[in-house]
Amino acid sequence: MTPAPLGGAEDAATPGPPEPRPAPHPDGGHARLRRWQAATEWPLTAVSLLFLVAYAIPIARPDVSADVRAVCTTVLALTWLLFVVDYVVRARLAPRTWTYVRRHPLELAVVVLPVLRPLLLVSVVVRLNRANAVRLRGRVVRFAVAGTFLLVLVGALLVTQAERGAPGASIVNLGDGFWWAMVTITTVGYGDMVPVTPSGRVVAVCLMLGGVALLGVVTATLASLLVERVARGPSGDADDEGGAGVGVDDVPLGRVASPEQVALLTAEVQALRAEIVAARRQEERDERRGRGQRGAAPGAVDP
Repeated sequence: MTPAPLGGAEDAATPGPPEPRPAPHPDGGHARLRRWQAATEWPLTAVSLLFLVAYAIPIARPDVSADVRAVCTTVLALTWLLFVVDYVVRARLAPRTWTYVRRHPLELAVVVLPVLRPLLLVSVVVRLNRANAVRLRGRVVRFAVAGTFLLVLVGALLVTQAERGAPGASIVNLGDGFWWAMVTITTVGYGDMVPVTPSGRVVAVCLMLGGVALLGVVTATLASLLVERVARGPSGDADDEGGAGVGVDDVPLGRVASPEQVALLTAEVQALRAEIVAARRQEERDERRGRGQRGAAPGAVDP
């Protein structure tokens, strides 16, 4: 009898090493997070505006009924809960939860104060294509206007709530709060109305910082616009339509040439250089041909 090969049955019964599982796609978590953000961006922005209305009614009308105050309190609690749930879902969908928490302080601030939700639209501006400079500038201006209105409104509400009823307070109603907020955010500082409570002074510091940031955005936008106008030259927007109407003679002295004009000038110089080289080569060939014809002429006798 032929002996069975050693290890045959045992090797067949012994399971091999487990096959490696396919690694998850590195962008899987980011894709889920982006889908959630796209689906909840505008609904939660509307919810933040509802939160703002519910927060403003008792401050603007301190004599409202108890039922209205109860409804506003319920709306504030529900909207706050929605933002807490949204933040938890975003953190769980992120590939690294603590990294997401550390890199998104503004979203954490939204959980603390949902009225800041419209400020998250700045992320949309940041993700725009840098090639669309005019479009980006328009979005930045719109964001600055919306952010200014939001800061003034929230600042007026907060300082009115903090100062109303305080001993020696000069801000006693919402109209005074709006006037003070406008004066503070524009860094004018008339001094006719000054917060006396600690929370009111904290609001004042935030508004002053917001006014300085707003001034920086406006200054940077105007500087970008002026630089672009100077780079375009006197022909204006007509030069941007595919380079039509751009010529070397369109750049007067003391002006900065646009990239289209520089490219056109470079092409003309290269074409002129090629013509000069071709003319020199043709001249050399004609000269060699003339010498050959003179050397081959019959009956040439040296003197």
